[in-house]
Amino acid sequence: MWRRRAIATAIDPPTRSVRSGATGETVIMPEDVHFEATLAARCNQHAAGHTIEFFASGMSCGGTIRLERPGLAYDVRANWLTGGIEVVRADAL
Repeated sequence: MWRRRAIATAIDPPTRSVRSGATGETVIMPEDVHFEATLAARCNQHAAGHTIEFFASGMSCGGTIRLERPGLAYDVRANWLTGGIEVVRADAL
């Protein structure tokens, strides 16, 4: 919001990576962590693809990233209305 422009964070489950739209830095998930993403198909009148876009208004496209190991799972959720991020423990497989 302070940059007054949209920032898109790229989520790529096949390469197990998340790239920050603000810094360009990439985080690669370890091989023993199951990594999946649930993302919006469309956002702001266009296809969202593999990104969570955060807008200058504070809103976002929203989405959830699940990180899971046997017996332990967390969801990282981006709220579409507020753009806020929360990390919550989820039911593991």
